[in-house]
Amino acid sequence: MHLGNGIICPVTGVPMLALAGVTAFYAYKKAKKEFTKDKILPAVSLTALVFGLQMINFAIPQTGSSGHIVGAILLAALLGPYTAFLAMCAILLVQAVFFADGGLLALGCNIFNMGFLACFVAYPLLYKPLAERKRMFSGALIASVAALQLGSIAVVAEGALSGSIAGRLGDFTLLMQGIHLPIGIIEGIVTSAFVIASKLADSKKISVTAGSLAFILAGFVSLYASQKPDGLEWSLLNISDSVVMQTQNALYPIVEAVQTKSAILANMAQIPANLLGLFAVGILMFILSFAMTRETVKENAK
Repeated sequence: MHLGNGIICPVTGVPMLALAGVTAFYAYKKAKKEFTKDKILPAVSLTALVFGLQMINFAIPQTGSSGHIVGAILLAALLGPYTAFLAMCAILLVQAVFFADGGLLALGCNIFNMGFLACFVAYPLLYKPLAERKRMFSGALIASVAALQLGSIAVVAEGALSGSIAGRLGDFTLLMQGIHLPIGIIEGIVTSAFVIASKLADSKKISVTAGSLAFILAGFVSLYASQKPDGLEWSLLNISDSVVMQTQNALYPIVEAVQTKSAILANMAQIPANLLGLFAVGILMFILSFAMTRETVKENAK
């Protein structure tokens, strides 16, 4: 569901980037009130795990498309919505800057679609009430499906506002909703498995397991990921006669030039690039977590 620069114009992309920035600042302020030193390792390892999971595209039978787990509901369930949103920001930032996976101009939209809607809509309204009634499987499944469906609707709206979807909005909506439904179901099953397993282990075991899985996914399993177009690409290909790439605005060549220079991992061999990306995500989340811990200590000292 990673939107590229050509799908989003500045009129849509810039305000959404500002919204993402304001939301990240708000999430940081909220998260630091309860973030403690013992939460640093789980936050870093689980963020790395989701980064690794996003590398694993799986084929969707009978469609010619593929999908991957987004992981925002998983992070929200284990870290809380505020820290989870910051983790998604870190993941999407590293992907856009170092891999050119998702446009810099579309970064705010991608954060909203994959982070905000999951952490601040699907999680509190669907997952949390069900989890509080010990219905974690159904909560994870329903929230994961809802998060992806909401995100896919947001993509349609952002494309329409940007002028990149010139027609067939109904067809595009149905394609996006349809292809992301099985992805959401698979994500819900995986999320519930992780959440239920986490109840049987302590923080240290969760961190070690998540970190180890992240390394295995990035360093080995990613070699076998499906090369078929993902749900968004597949949907766009099916309405290609109605797609108008937004490449004529003055900001587009600037953003493209910056992203081309920053995307140093995009042209590297896959495994080293993936592991370096994993390291970058881990470092970024560690810095955020350490900063929140220092802020918490200061507040408690007062």
